[in-house]
Amino acid sequence: MPREKFTILRSTYVPLPVDNVDTDQIIPARFLKATTREGFGDNLFRDWRYLPDGQPNPDFVLNRPEYSGKILVAGKNFGSGSSREHAAWALYDYGFRVVVSSFFADIFRNNALNNGLLPVQVSPEFLEKLFKASGEDPATLLEVDLPRQTITLLSSGEQEHFEINAYKKECLLNGYDDIDYLLSIKEKIVAFEQENHK
Repeated sequence: MPREKFTILRSTYVPLPVDNVDTDQIIPARFLKATTREGFGDNLFRDWRYLPDGQPNPDFVLNRPEYSGKILVAGKNFGSGSSREHAAWALYDYGFRVVVSSFFADIFRNNALNNGLLPVQVSPEFLEKLFKASGEDPATLLEVDLPRQTITLLSSGEQEHFEINAYKKECLLNGYDDIDYLLSIKEKIVAFEQENHK
């Protein structure tokens, strides 16, 4: 499945001011039976999105019509718990392209990057500003500039720089997974092989 190239994303965002969101909350274990990536978005945050009778929980942010966008802004220590890659699949399948937090579990960060989802780590102070801004105006826009590695709160112009592995950055910019990347440098690999087998 070809990935979207990621350069600059400007979007409203969904605030989830909850710390220590683990992968079982992102996608409960009972939904892990599928082997393809499609359809997981339907069960993203399933136990928070729906009441025991199956009705949407009107208090949960994904069910509140005033909040939408391709960016999820979450509390500290997002993606902790088990290493399931399905958590990244569910977020991407739902429509998120960026997750912002003040800290990510390492395995989740790597799974996200491997699946076209950009984890942006910001300071706790900047994170609080994002929650405050969306609380005051759900239409608040964020701009995530991958080439420059910046995230900007457009209403105030406040900005932070974020870190990303250079290889993963190149993959996101080009819409590559690991195999696509290898194919993109196939000629260099062939030339290297020929040079070293003379």
